Amino acid sequence: MDNFTFRILWLDNNVAIAIDHIIGDNVSPLTSYFFWPRNDAWEQLKTELDSKPWISESKKITLLNKATEIINFWQEREKSKSLLEAKKKFPEFIFAGTN
Repeated sequence: MDNFTFRILWLDNNVAIAIDHIIGDNVSPLTSYFFWPRNDAWEQLKTELDSKPWISESKKITLLNKATEIINFWQEREKSKSLLEAKKKFPEFIFAGTN
């Protein structure tokens, strides 16, 4: 993801996704957390990314595609997808959660 990473709250009833910007050794929040399915996290992320003209269109698409992967994986949790499995699937991201 080059200069970006995801910060993910893996909860029983929601998954929350935020994007951080990596500059050198520093990590800076780029977005706040957006919750799925409480809100349309994907649409909110898209709106937030579109408000940042310095991010290329191809990078925005890459980030939104990865957000879709995370949301889809969380939705499969009924098939016993745990926080540990999510960490294994997306080892490059920062996770916190309750299950």
